[in-house]
Amino acid sequence: MAVTVNTLKEMKQSGEKFTCLTSYDATFAQVVSSTGVEVILIGDSLGMVLQGNDSTLPVTLEDMTYHTQCVSNGNQGALLMADMPFMSYATPAQAMESAAALMQSGAHMVKLEGGDWLCETIRLLSERGIPTCAHLGLTPQTVNKMGGYKVQGRLDDQANKMVSDAIALAIAGADVILLECVPAHLAEKITQSVDIPVIGIGAGNKTDGQVLVIHDMLGVTSGHRPKFVKNFLEGNSSISAAIENYITDVKSGAFPSEEHTFK
Repeated sequence: MAVTVNTLKEMKQSGEKFTCLTSYDATFAQVVSSTGVEVILIGDSLGMVLQGNDSTLPVTLEDMTYHTQCVSNGNQGALLMADMPFMSYATPAQAMESAAALMQSGAHMVKLEGGDWLCETIRLLSERGIPTCAHLGLTPQTVNKMGGYKVQGRLDDQANKMVSDAIALAIAGADVILLECVPAHLAEKITQSVDIPVIGIGAGNKTDGQVLVIHDMLGVTSGHRPKFVKNFLEGNSSISAAIENYITDVKSGAFPSEEHTFK
């Protein structure tokens, strides 16, 4: 059966962890979904992974709709979550148009980066039947404002703000929250503070789900490998076996381990 928003909520309620991987084309989408990954993220990370840029900022809405359509063509039942690219949701009206384009391309949910300033946008999208994921913590689209790719929420005021943002976004109608590069204890607190599923990347193993860029989990990361990444292809005989191992380790809580976690 196809994975839906309700599937993820039921998994949170039952305590079963779920998995998410990025895909950008039909072939990988078919492999990832048929292996049993619940959520596929069509990430604006394609700007770095596929296009060779040094950030996600150059990615356009046209890029995202194209790759969403490709992934949709190969999907075998996973929930498809598509990133809203940089400056495609600066206003609620613009967000509506951008989200509609992604949903018409095959997405089942859209992901937006930002805190409680997104509440009005999230509420409007939810009212019009568009599921949303709110991305908190390290938000790559604001890398220039942050001064680089740094762990977020280590200071008390930052942590408290992130908790309050998560609660406000859930109340506004967000269906999922994604936490990137935050201390494990903060991610656990946020996961316990909201009744919607929380996905982590570099956020410890107490979130409801985990996500990785598929190129990273297959060991083809170029340049510096982030702390939260594990090469699951190492020791496995195929890509499918690597994905199966990733699923097993996430659901058991073995991944991420201490070595992949920020304190």
